[in-house]
Amino acid sequence: MLRMAMGTHSGMAAMLEDTCDAFLRAARVERDLSPHTLDAYRSDLAQATDWLGRSGVADLDSIDRRLLRRYVAFLGTREYSRRSIARKVSSLRSMLGWAVAQGKLETNPADGLESPKLDKPLPKVMKEAEASFLCELPPDDDAVGQRDRAILELLYGSGLRVSELCGLDLDDVDLRAGMVQVMGKGRKERRVPMTPTAADSLRKYRDDGRRWFLERAKPGQGTHAVFLNHVGRRLNPRTVRARMTAYLSVEGRNGLGPHALRHSFATHLLDNGADLRVVQELLGHESLATTQIYTHVSNERARTVYEQSHPRA
Repeated sequence: MLRMAMGTHSGMAAMLEDTCDAFLRAARVERDLSPHTLDAYRSDLAQATDWLGRSGVADLDSIDRRLLRRYVAFLGTREYSRRSIARKVSSLRSMLGWAVAQGKLETNPADGLESPKLDKPLPKVMKEAEASFLCELPPDDDAVGQRDRAILELLYGSGLRVSELCGLDLDDVDLRAGMVQVMGKGRKERRVPMTPTAADSLRKYRDDGRRWFLERAKPGQGTHAVFLNHVGRRLNPRTVRARMTAYLSVEGRNGLGPHALRHSFATHLLDNGADLRVVQELLGHESLATTQIYTHVSNERARTVYEQSHPRA
């Protein structure tokens, strides 16, 4: 397998090649990896094995962290993206970890080996007009449309995660105060305001559409969940994601999921002068650093508007 991928280097010990081949066979059988992933492993290990052979490595015991750092530096001299280098290091680390599990090595020399830090892509957000239009896509004259409109209004208007939205019970929603009690990550609760439009949509759904769903529940299977499915049970996150993604595609925003509404919620707040720590509390972020990514989005948007609008930009 590996020899076919790279050919045998004259200075390369067969033992190292055989170890890589054995790892690939095990990965295919035990981990049920896709052919694409296996091909990536094979290519990455062929390159690593060839370089190690050229560096005088004859067996696994000759590989140490210093040598692997040199290999990472070598990869950095090639025209690889940071993501590709990180994947190649990960492939080698996986093979060496497997060798430890098989008793071929005492420790994994790749443990603690730093891969290139990947640049986190900025969250994709919608324009304010796009988000408002999206919330009005579902019809409000039938049960499904009323439910979906209320969902969209909460995802965008209150920045809820899909899992948080699905977990809402009737007692969590205070329409008079315009507040929602949310159970977030780590079972941490927070109170989040809702927009007047969201409150109106929720009230209409609660008083009308939800009853239609509840009538389809089996006897004795009533639920206090706010959002219900076609058999009167609590709506699950997978269904919400599928339906919201479908609405986004109707608007022409293919590739965006419902989390883009949460991203848009945070970014639009910052665009309009909201304090970063307030946005952190609304989102339920443990760390302010997590929220700060939206300041980069807001700054990028401001720069784009500036360049498009200023006569001398």
